[in-house]
Order: sequence, then structure tokens, then C-alpha cells
Amino acid sequence: MVKKHSILLLTLFLLLFPLGLTQAADTKQRVFDDAGILSASEIEALEDLSSEYSEKNETDFVFLTTNGADDKGIETYVEDFADSTGIGYGKHNGSAALVGIDMINRDVTLRGFDKAEEYLDDERMDLLRDKIKPALSAGNYYEAFREFIITSDKYMEYRPGVNPESILFKWWFQVGASLALGGIIVGIMAFNSGGRVTVNSQTYFEANNSRVTSKRDVFVNQTVSKIKKPTNNNSGGGSSGGGVTSGGRSFSGSSGKF
Repeated sequence: MVKKHSILLLTLFLLLFPLGLTQAADTKQRVFDDAGILSASEIEALEDLSSEYSEKNETDFVFLTTNGADDKGIETYVEDFADSTGIGYGKHNGSAALVGIDMINRDVTLRGFDKAEEYLDDERMDLLRDKIKPALSAGNYYEAFREFIITSDKYMEYRPGVNPESILFKWWFQVGASLALGGIIVGIMAFNSGGRVTVNSQTYFEANNSRVTSKRDVFVNQTVSKIKKPTNNNSGGGSSGGGVTSGGRSFSGSSGKF
């Protein structure tokens, strides 16, 4: 009897042991909430979500919050963090997408390194910042960070250089275009099935009996209208563009207020 129990316990251990390894495999920290704007449960949920999508995209999704950014600006703060930690997926200075916010100055900056620099380029980083800005402005920081992960995952499914928010990729546009194309084809078929009309403006015209002997065009005047070019008054503020950190890491990025 004791031997049977031992065999049963050993079997259960062997079955559950790989599961325990899987659950404990990723203990990497990706949420650094120095400003204290997230609850413990939100940090835990965000770490789990970041771990899941980091594995899927082979890109670490990292979040930094601070008060004042050590007086050097959130952009430099995030870049120095990336240099000092070498954070990234699978290797030192690997692929990483970082979001940093400075609560005192209400600044947000996004940075993409390695693979993320290619798949989350400057244009896509601008789109991502626009996506999360409303939630940040409303104080829904967890929702903003979650939106960043989910949307980044969607954007990284498209090849680099393509605008993932293009109307061409919207399902309703594709359905509408298909219906419109189908209607045009049916219309052409119906038109051609009724025979071709050969009557035109010359059919009943007799040149010898016509009273029209000549025609001419007379130029009267020319009017030129001038419209003042509008200036860019983007009250939300913001800048995009990649660069290189002081430590030599190339990145894509976007920054602004929230």
C-alpha cells in the first residue's frame, strides 16, 4: 500500500513539476512605478500581461513612472534607464518598448529599441501616444498601459512601413469596397446586355445646310485668389523622431504632454 501511494505521489509530482516551472519561469520586472500611481493589483496584472505579450512579440513592454524625472526630463530619464539596465527581450540590449511618464511635468515619452524600433517606428509611436493619451489625461494609468501593450501587439503584426490604422485595413471599408465593386460589375454587365447605342451628336447634323460657319474662344479676364496658409496650433504638444541614447542604443520614439 505504501509503495502504491509513493508511486502515485511521484506521478503527480512529475505531472505538476513542469507546470510549476512554466509559472515561475518569467520573474522579470517590467513595471517600475516610482511615482506610486498604480495599485498592487494593477501592477501584478500589468506584469502578467506584459510577460505574456513580451513572449509573443519577443519584445519587452516596460513602464516607468516618476515624479520629476530627476530634473533631466522624461526622455533622458527613459533613455538612461535603458542604457543602465540593458533591458530587452532575450538578451542584453534586446528588443524593448518603453513608456515613461513624469507626473509632475505631465510628460509622456515612448521609446522602441532593437526589433521594436523597426516594428514600432516613429509614425506608429505617434499613433500609440495618441491612443493612450486620453486615458493618461483622465488618470486611468493602468488602462493606458494596457492599451499600449494590446495596440502594440496589433501593430507588430503588420510589416514595417505600413500604417496599421489605414482605412484600407478596416473591415467595414473592405466590405463596402467589395459591395461597391460587385455593384459596378453587375451594372456594366446589365448595360452591355441592352445593346450598344451608336447615335451621337453628328448623326443628324448636315454640315452643308448649317448656318454655323465658324467659332472662336474669347479670353475675358483672369482671377487669382490667395489663401493664407494655416499655422500648426497643436495645443496638445508633442514630438516624434528616433535617435541614439548616450550609451549608443538606437531607438524610435514619440513624446508629448498628457
